[in-house]
Amino acid sequence: MLANVNVLVTGGSGFVGKRLRRERPYWTYISSTDCDLTDSNQVRELYGDSKPEAVLHLAARVGGIKDNIENQAEFFYINTMMNTNVIHQAYKAGIERVLCSLSTCAFPERVHHFPFSEECLFDGPPTETNFSYGMTKRMLQTATNAYRTQYGLNYSTFCPSNIYGPQDHFGATASHFVAALVHKLYTAKDGDVVEMWGTGEPLRQQIYVDDLCKIIPILMERHNTASPLIVAPYENLSIVDMADILIKQIGKNVRLSFNGKMSGQFRKDGSNGKLMEMLSSFEFTPFREGILKTYRWYEENKNE
Repeated sequence: MLANVNVLVTGGSGFVGKRLRRERPYWTYISSTDCDLTDSNQVRELYGDSKPEAVLHLAARVGGIKDNIENQAEFFYINTMMNTNVIHQAYKAGIERVLCSLSTCAFPERVHHFPFSEECLFDGPPTETNFSYGMTKRMLQTATNAYRTQYGLNYSTFCPSNIYGPQDHFGATASHFVAALVHKLYTAKDGDVVEMWGTGEPLRQQIYVDDLCKIIPILMERHNTASPLIVAPYENLSIVDMADILIKQIGKNVRLSFNGKMSGQFRKDGSNGKLMEMLSSFEFTPFREGILKTYRWYEENKNE
């Protein structure tokens, strides 16, 4: 079973990597302090030293809308080099199984229908605010298929929706909406007006991080096709609805104010139809439950 072999996980100190350790503590986790994935020689040495039987590629240069807009070249270079080296050096090392994480930012801003399906990936350009990042994820999908086609390797990708939960990066500069929301509401006092970016209208699928970490080992074993499998819950909530859910649960008397800046894509929800054919009995954590768990975790661990 692939879930029990020597799996090397890139991005091991990242948000998902930290939570995945709870599900698969015996996998090998590496971070940028262990290996610079933009350096092909270091990646080759990493594979030579650790001799993994499979690779889970989670590492990426990520950020919020403002970061993506202002640092497009950095996003393009770092992610392109990491993805290329992880894939090519795995092939050179004889590693036959690689599973890579994409992003819904890779999908077109405009599609013929929502929720979009895996077949929509190349139907149009990604949204302008995440264009460079989105294109690097498309190239990662292209790379896995190229090595699969030419060399017969079991390289595949999955595409999670927005991820939230404990051990995310919280604070004023949090890149994920839920983490920023949790921080802002925690620090707000009764009677405060809490300013939020955008309009509050965009819709987002939010997957609880521990749900994703339960699914990943299953994908390592069962997702053996060229399809960029979408991993997303059924719920698709607006920004303002998500914020209201948490405000009501924690009982704070605050009001939201939206500044209208950098609202981002209105919709980018994906169909989980193919995923649920594989995981027919899986139950996603409802957002109402997951966001409260995240808030309580932040209350207890904010100073760590």
